[in-house]
Amino acid sequence: MTANTSPSGRSVRRARSTRSPRIAVAAEPRFITGASLRSRILAESIRFTVKPALEVWARWPSPLWPAGALDLAARIVPPGRGVGRRRIRLEHCGAEWLQARDAMRDAVVLYLHGGGFLTCGLNTHRNLVSRISGAAGVPVLAVDYRMLPKHPIDAAIADGVAGYRWLLEQGFEGKRIVIAGDSAGGYLTFATAIAIAELGLPTPAGLVALSPLTDIDPSTKLAHPAADGCPLIPRSVLLALADVAAARAGANSRTSPVNGVLAGLPPVLIHVGSTEILYPDAELMAQRLGAAGVSVTLEVWDRQVHVFHAAAGLIPEAERAIARVGEFIRTCTPAAEAPALTAV
Repeated sequence: MTANTSPSGRSVRRARSTRSPRIAVAAEPRFITGASLRSRILAESIRFTVKPALEVWARWPSPLWPAGALDLAARIVPPGRGVGRRRIRLEHCGAEWLQARDAMRDAVVLYLHGGGFLTCGLNTHRNLVSRISGAAGVPVLAVDYRMLPKHPIDAAIADGVAGYRWLLEQGFEGKRIVIAGDSAGGYLTFATAIAIAELGLPTPAGLVALSPLTDIDPSTKLAHPAADGCPLIPRSVLLALADVAAARAGANSRTSPVNGVLAGLPPVLIHVGSTEILYPDAELMAQRLGAAGVSVTLEVWDRQVHVFHAAAGLIPEAERAIARVGEFIRTCTPAAEAPALTAV
């Protein structure tokens, strides 16, 4: 195994790779040390406010819970300053095109939001997506995919593929598209890429997974020491989510992406906090990607909360992490001639 690299490409040793000389095939994590006072205050605030609320849901995971209320309340969240947006309609769901002021049109990100397949949406993630557009210098298509419990996870994967097809139809080549997502959206990032390969569509340029869920089965996560220390997600939520997903799964439902066919996937960047309950998922996915010959960078951020990137503007680690995401995206999609867009 070779030494790991950062999105900036710094490394002492490099693995052989036909995809990019700047991203090594590796599964050893790179630990980002240090947690600012603001990030530690944020983690403890979440531990005593949001986490107990999630525990209540896990006790009674009824479809009567107003899961859409969070995204509805977030309608007031504007995109970042100078970020333009436009609504897009896909086959079975909506989407939103976000483009920072200086974003070039020669590449694009397909973004799949987190929320446990049950909540959140375009509104809750607009600030994060806008910042990624600015950091990468490219526009982003955020997909408002169908969610549990009304629809199975397979429907969300199909919506991710539909967003990818839409981008291809606009003139973007696969090598100009990076798929990204956080939490459950990280699951969908990998699952969508696997589905794209099965369909014979062009391979995307790269994948970015922020605090990703990669396995619906909670057993490995619950057995890990990080399970008790996570500031946000209680054990009970993982058990409840697995039950809800199983109730909507069909006989031919897709396997969790960590157990899927990973060979041939493009370069991958994974970010995860060291105390997250999903740390085992990120670590195992990185190991299996490396074993499959996929170029992967796993960065473990010291004591950062689940999807800490969403706290950009509040904690310095989020700003640094988004900058790394932007650098990775630019590395995967070096400058090229812009396509002629037809529908944006």
